[in-house]
Parts: sequence; C-alpha cells; structure tokens
Amino acid sequence: MSAADPSRALAAEPCPSLPPPRPDMSFRELRALGRRRDSRFYETALTYAQCLWCRGLPAQSILQLDRAWGADLAGDDPVLERWPSPYRALAWMLERRPEGRFRGNPVRHCPHLATRVRGERREARSWRAWACFHLSEDILPAGEFPRDQRQIEREGLVIPESEEVAGCLENVGWPREGEVWRAARRETEAPRR
Repeated sequence: MSAADPSRALAAEPCPSLPPPRPDMSFRELRALGRRRDSRFYETALTYAQCLWCRGLPAQSILQLDRAWGADLAGDDPVLERWPSPYRALAWMLERRPEGRFRGNPVRHCPHLATRVRGERREARSWRAWACFHLSEDILPAGEFPRDQRQIEREGLVIPESEEVAGCLENVGWPREGEVWRAARRETEAPRR
C-alpha cells in the first residue's frame, strides 16, 4: 500500500503520550527487528500503536502497547525519558474508545495474560498485565467489561491489590514505573468502580 492509500488515513486524534503517527508505517517494521527487544523495538512498537489508533483500530493498538512492555530496556535508557511506560497512553485510549468499534475486554484479558505469560522478562510482564487490569477496571464500565468470574473461580485466582502491583513494578519494572502507573491512574477521567 502506498502512503496515499485511504486505508492509511488518520481516523482518530493522536494520543499525546505516544510518538507521532506515520501514515506509511506497517507491521513489517516490527517484524524486521526480529528478536530484538531494545529501545528501537520499544519506540517502534509505540509508534505502531499510535498508527493503529489513528487508523481506528483501538484493540490492535492496545496489543502493540503490550508488545512494547516486553522490551528489555536498561534503567537509564533515554527512550524511557522520551516515552515512559505507556500506562497514560492505555488510559487515554480506554477513555476515548470508539463506540461500537472496541473489541475485546481488557478487564478479562489482563488477568489471563498475567497468569499465563511466558518467555523472557516474565515477572515484569506479569505485573504490567496486573497494572493494566487495574487501570482498565478503573476506566471501563463494569457492566460492559466484567471480570472473568469463571477464571477466578476455576483457578482460585486472587487479584493483587493495587499497592502490591505498584511495589512490584518498582522492584521488577523499569525505574519509576510504579509511579508512572500511579500517575496514570490519578489522571483518569473516569470514576473508579
């Protein structure tokens, strides 16, 4: 597809917490990075999330935020100064989810991810999934986005309290990640459940 392709046109306001969109960007840029999970991967995933959001693909955009959280970054990596852990971006997207075009349920998905995450940086990625669960539950209406009671009952799942999540993000996440998450929760426009 060329940059002039109408399917690449921006359909939504860009998220201020993500890099600027590039209308010509595709998944091929992430694929070209292979197994790299460095700062270039992180920024590319965030940029692609922005592009998908602007194309009117909110669920796919949020999945790219999840990919970005899988990056292996050093605590002093300059990319984290430019683009902190994208909790604010997730909150912004959830608050502006397009009516009738938002597929999936982050309140249900995040505990599944947190309890089943595999691979490298598993502990940090699991706590990030719990952080996203709490943020999603803060913002999304419970009637439309319920918890997965079946998983909770079947697995005897105990959902960690938000302070435990924040502490674990500080211990296993990127520097100040717990505070970045707390700030995103404080700034949400929606009342808590």
